[in-house]
Amino acid sequence: MIDLQNVKKSYATGVQALNGITLHIDKGEFVFIVGDSGSGKSTLIKLLLKELDPSSGTIKVNGINLNKMKPRAIPKYRRKLGVVFQDFRLLKDRNVYENVAFAQRVIITPTKQIRKNVPRMLSLVGLAEKYKAYPKELSGGEQQRVALARALVNQPNILLADEPTGNLDPKNSKEIMKLLETINERGTTVVVVTHNQEIVDAMKKRVIAMHKGVIISDERKAGYTQHAD
Repeated sequence: MIDLQNVKKSYATGVQALNGITLHIDKGEFVFIVGDSGSGKSTLIKLLLKELDPSSGTIKVNGINLNKMKPRAIPKYRRKLGVVFQDFRLLKDRNVYENVAFAQRVIITPTKQIRKNVPRMLSLVGLAEKYKAYPKELSGGEQQRVALARALVNQPNILLADEPTGNLDPKNSKEIMKLLETINERGTTVVVVTHNQEIVDAMKKRVIAMHKGVIISDERKAGYTQHAD
């Protein structure tokens, strides 16, 4: 599903962000990536999104070698990933329904199908009744739920969440994590970058710890069942 072999990434400034990362994430896993600022977590996510290219090593996602991907193929590749950020990144001039529908319109989904898919996703994240609301009318937790619905509406098989609870209080953070767990139970591979050690400890999932560009530990918690690729 996600496979990195001896991946290194150096920036033009001379900073070595990743220093020989080898990592495999199976289909259906729920994985936390933790580490201090500067450990390489964000660089890793950007490599998986094909926002950056590795200096050396190979990256494969869904059997696709990202090293060999042509620029014109990148948008299509990204549409198969669900992505959620700390700052929500909602379209402020569109209501909840249109924010989620936007992801469907990008891949030219028929309007009839959008009218089925968007309400279904809003129900999943508990916002069915707020479909007409605009982002400024929502709490931080509700905005993150909209972002999740948008990330999931195209049924990606991988969800990347970069500090998804970074701007949320503990109660909303727990609710977002419960949603991510539900999504994972439905078959989506979930990769969460976080600083929130309390959530990591409570969830009992696989935890990959990074420090200065290397993986320093990789622990599978109780309850994890390996799936076939």
